Amino acid sequence: MREAERGGGATMGDPAGSIDLIDLAGTAGERCVVRVTGRFEPGVLTGHDILRATLIVSSDKVRDATTLFLLPSDLAEWQSALDGGLGAGSTAVIAGDRGPGIELRVQRNRRVAVRVHETDRFDIVMKVPIRPEWVSDLRQRLARVHQTWPREVLTSSPDVYEWSPDRQR
Repeated sequence: MREAERGGGATMGDPAGSIDLIDLAGTAGERCVVRVTGRFEPGVLTGHDILRATLIVSSDKVRDATTLFLLPSDLAEWQSALDGGLGAGSTAVIAGDRGPGIELRVQRNRRVAVRVHETDRFDIVMKVPIRPEWVSDLRQRLARVHQTWPREVLTSSPDVYEWSPDRQR
């Protein structure tokens, strides 16, 4: 098993370790994990608030991991989807428009269709059962990510960045 699949442990430049933003597992061993491992470029204004993550997908036919970069807007959209409750018929996407990504489509039968894709590499769809408290669990995971790696860069206008006065050094 690759290091990325074991979880935990600190990453270079970010002593906080890793947090699974998403961890969905099916009954037949299929699993999809978005594991946030730290800041992309700690201390660099343009990359400090971008988070590096590992997108891990496994099933009986596939086992792969790829790097995913989460922009603050990705986390805001994810928060918005969670605030909407992710009921039957809902769809939520993370980072799907610029590289590897994940799309969740909630079905009526207490299942979610999880599509994991990376252009020219893989496009996998799996159906995973969901528990009644699944949205609450995802909210708690997102809160831990925000607590561990808070936003510390302000954008006063396009392409103008400055450190937040609340920055933790």
